[in-house]
Parts: sequence; structure tokens; C-alpha cells
Amino acid sequence: MAYEEVKIKTPLLLRVLPVASILAFFGAWQLIISLGIIPTTMLASPSQVISIFIEKLSEPNPDGAVLWVHAWTSIQEAFTGYLLALLIGIPLGLLMGWFSVAEGLARPIFEIIRPIPPIAWIPLTIFWFGIGISGKVFIIWLGGIVPCVINSFAGVRMTNPTLIQMARTYGATDWQIFTKLCIPSALPMVFGALQIALAYCWTTLVAAELLAADTGLGYLITMGRRLAMPDLVVLGMIMVGLTGAVIGVVIDWVEKRLLAGIRR
Repeated sequence: MAYEEVKIKTPLLLRVLPVASILAFFGAWQLIISLGIIPTTMLASPSQVISIFIEKLSEPNPDGAVLWVHAWTSIQEAFTGYLLALLIGIPLGLLMGWFSVAEGLARPIFEIIRPIPPIAWIPLTIFWFGIGISGKVFIIWLGGIVPCVINSFAGVRMTNPTLIQMARTYGATDWQIFTKLCIPSALPMVFGALQIALAYCWTTLVAAELLAADTGLGYLITMGRRLAMPDLVVLGMIMVGLTGAVIGVVIDWVEKRLLAGIRR
């Protein structure tokens, strides 16, 4: 009986704990501001953030756009750069992992570019593309392509050498081994790159918008700083976190469905 009670209570406890921790966090935050430990000129309270959130749903001032416009702009830019990173980075990493010619051609350039932070490209990007969506997509692509290439490359290199040797024994060509053995073997690493690349792209997007943008969540944070409005800054930060979390959940759902379909 005691074991059954533990089994019943544990899922309930796991559902309650996250809610309790969030409530405790926001309660402590509100208390710190209410007691004057941190002045409102330095940090907005949760109630102030909720108030400006409701206001920004229909009011474009003082930053020039309503909240959903900022969020939609950031999502468009992030997804465009993210998809381009996947479409280019994953095939490149797979090819580099198996074909020595592809590795010899692409890896030296990749290793030179990889350590350069994407935000270091922003000045050149402004010269090339201006402050429109193209420049930010390019910066996001630079941030997302690195984990795509690395994970795909590592996934191919982790293919069981015994299986490769067995395939060669039965007369399989390099291309057949690559497509029928290496790519399926690399899929867990490739799917891992989806979440890592998303985090890189989203972080890079905010950095790009902080420096050069006229809409977007990063721009919203910048305007809050310029106008000395901590509530606007915190609202932008929270929206960045929530939007990124929702996108991450969607990608995780898609990943599970694709992997389930492959296993069948």
C-alpha cells in the first residue's frame, strides 16, 4: 500500500513543484521591490511588468510598435536563419564526417570562422545588408550553423566501425554506407543539434537586435534602456525567454514524432 501511495503522489509532486518554485520566485521578486531593497528605477516589479505587458498589447508608444509586432519580427528572423543553418550545416557536417575530400575542403575554413563570435560580424553586416532582416538572418545563420556542422560531423564519426566493415565485406559502396548506415547512425546527434542551434540562433538574434534594428524583442530591450524604463527592459527579457521556450517545445515535439516514425 505504501509503495502504491508513493507512485500516486510522486507525479503530483512533480507537477506542483515547478508551479511552487515559479510562484516563490515572483513573490520574492515583488517583495524585494515593495520593501524598497531595490528601487524601481533599477528593477521593475512583476506587477509593473504585467501592467506594461497589457498596455503594449495595443499601444505602440514609446518604442514604435505593439508587442506582437516585436515578437513576430524576432520569430521571422530567428526561424529564417535557423532553417538556413539546418539546411546548410547538417548536410555539410555529414559530408565532412564521411568523405575526406569534403572534410579537406571545408574544415580549414570552418575552423577559422568557428571561433569568431557572430556579433563580431555585425559591423560588416551593417555595411553589406543595412539594418533590415537580411543582415540579422545572416548573423543568426552564423550562430546556428556551428552546432549543426559539429554534431552532424561527430554523429557520422561515431558510426560503429564493425558495421562499416561488415558492409564493405558485403560489397557496399562508400555512398551506400554513407546513406544507409552513417546518416541513420548520426540522427540522434543531428536531432541534438536542433535544440543547440535554436539556442545559439535565439541568443544571437537578441544580440543583433540590440545593436542594429528598428523592431524586435532585442530592440524593445534597447529602447527600454534608452528611455530609462526598467519595466520595458524586463518585459522584453521575459518575452525573449517565453518565446524561445515555446519554440523549443515545438521543436522537441517535432523531434519526438520524427524519431518515432523512423523507429517504426
